[in-house]
Amino acid sequence: MNATDSHVHSFLDPQVLAQLAHLPLVSRFAMEGSVSGHHKSPHRGSSVEFAEYRTYVPGDDLRRLDWRVLGRTDRYYMKEFEADTNLRCCLILDASASMNFAGKTGPSKFAFARQLAGTLAYLAVQQGDAAGLYCVGENSTPELPPRRNPAHLQEILNALQTLEPHGPTTILRTLHDLAEKIRRRALVIVFSDFFCELEPLLGCLQHLRFQKHDLAVFHLLDRMEMEFKFDRPLRFEDLESPFSLVTEPAMVRDEYLRAFDAHRARLRQACLEFNADYREVVTDQEPGKVLADFLTERAHQVGAH
Repeated sequence: MNATDSHVHSFLDPQVLAQLAHLPLVSRFAMEGSVSGHHKSPHRGSSVEFAEYRTYVPGDDLRRLDWRVLGRTDRYYMKEFEADTNLRCCLILDASASMNFAGKTGPSKFAFARQLAGTLAYLAVQQGDAAGLYCVGENSTPELPPRRNPAHLQEILNALQTLEPHGPTTILRTLHDLAEKIRRRALVIVFSDFFCELEPLLGCLQHLRFQKHDLAVFHLLDRMEMEFKFDRPLRFEDLESPFSLVTEPAMVRDEYLRAFDAHRARLRQACLEFNADYREVVTDQEPGKVLADFLTERAHQVGAH
């Protein structure tokens, strides 16, 4: 698959893919894999479970070259083992109903997050790494554990294309489950508005870091909910429950912004304490710029060590 195939997925922008093609997706910490590439490994050796072949690229360990295939076909193929991938990128996308909110200045939070997730999955597989997708919410979308082949990428993109935000969030349960389920060290990237109880959420994020995953958090926000500039009585509806409230915005604006800003600040500070990568993203930003900053800053952090 290449950038010209992206027209079949509305959330992939060929210009963004081309803009980011030269930027590697890297982990800040050692990953469990031994294929030559961008990422350090904490272990030597490999799994004994054969997975697939791939073509040789300069720098590969020649001990993994299949000499029999070379003798028969005059082509260079490397043996790939199940544990042998530089990076497993696990994308966790919140598909609860609150992510469907869209203000006046940008797409819905879900649409923006889907573009970020789909683009990162594409970039990971294009550079020879593995990508996987897990969804948060009531949808029955199957879990797609990380793999590195183009057919698996197509599965991820197809799942993203058909996914619709629905129901209450299950992010607390899902993150704890995945912290245990994702066995080997991975780059775990969470896309959510994090509309949930904060302290239990921080426990989930700490659980992921305790398992030695490189954790990145994309906090999706809409400009309207950040500024709360409403000038007449309105009915506010909870997208994840039947609850609604009619109120005069001017009467609650200060208290709302105090609580909202405290939530954002505490989440940001906790991520700093856990050594997680926190990214606040507003839906009127350019997706390409958001991802370019993310990739560039991570590359600089790795290069500085």
